[in-house]
Amino acid sequence: MPDPSTAWRERVADDEEARFGRYGEQLAELQRRAAARHGPGRALHRKQHLGLRATVEVLPELPAHARHGLFATPGPHEAQLRLSNGSGERAPDRRPDIRGFALRVLGVDGDGALGGPATAQCFVLINSEAFAFPTVDDFMGVVVAAARSPFAVLRHLQRRHGFFGGLGKARALGKALGKPFGGFAHEPFYSAAPIACGPYAAKVRLWPTSGDAPPPPSKRDWSADVVARLGHGALTWDLQLQFFVDEATTPIEDPTVAWPAAVAPFVTVARVTAPAQDPASDDGRAVAAAAEAGVFDPWQALAAHRPLGEIMRARKVAYFASQQGRGAA
Repeated sequence: MPDPSTAWRERVADDEEARFGRYGEQLAELQRRAAARHGPGRALHRKQHLGLRATVEVLPELPAHARHGLFATPGPHEAQLRLSNGSGERAPDRRPDIRGFALRVLGVDGDGALGGPATAQCFVLINSEAFAFPTVDDFMGVVVAAARSPFAVLRHLQRRHGFFGGLGKARALGKALGKPFGGFAHEPFYSAAPIACGPYAAKVRLWPTSGDAPPPPSKRDWSADVVARLGHGALTWDLQLQFFVDEATTPIEDPTVAWPAAVAPFVTVARVTAPAQDPASDDGRAVAAAAEAGVFDPWQALAAHRPLGEIMRARKVAYFASQQGRGAA
């Protein structure tokens, strides 16, 4: 099994700044239109299921390649969780969608990925090992079309990939969105794109460790299962890193490739715990309101965990535009 390597490289296109600026403007416009119809909210991952209190315990005696940034020093940190659907609208839970699990670790100390001191370390995760789109151009084309209608998505894909190619892309997209989901307490979540870990590069996984799973939650209310579990005790997850080994097997710039665990095994670096709490209480509603108004952004990070790859570089522009649009920047 190959060792983690520091020989990773990013490939930055000459026109990225201009393209990402245009995409940020498009997302901001979509967000303004949604706000006019439904009230303030994010451009994507608009529907928040729950905002929760949590702790993150960095483990001792980690391997040397993992002991960077947040994971350099063992010990506890307070944290916030935001569980969401991926859509730009507050659609019913029964509708197929990507699910989001965002983690904001507080009390960090060090230089920030955006310059100046870091105020938090965010991990923004989805219930898929890889993205459905290889480039930002592909992703944004579908997002803009989806804001019009599902038929607009199909037409966009056929214009970009041809009639039969578009049908194939539409089927693949439907499969990704319709991936069976067992609930936030029971499903693993992934960064899908890499971040730095000091001189190394790694993807992030959150692996549930709360014990035996109860019957599957209702697909009409994804928060109900989490609320019921938190009424009886804590929920726990392992926070894990999967390290770059070589460009052929663990590419930095292609987020559609799931890195094979047989070549790049996951290393558990921290334990995440959501203690027993009542989201319906006054305190629980205050925590949820803070999560809804707050910032969960992969670029709100230590410089040692700078996001990597085109998708992540585009997020720096897109997330900031969304934060400005809802007054959170």
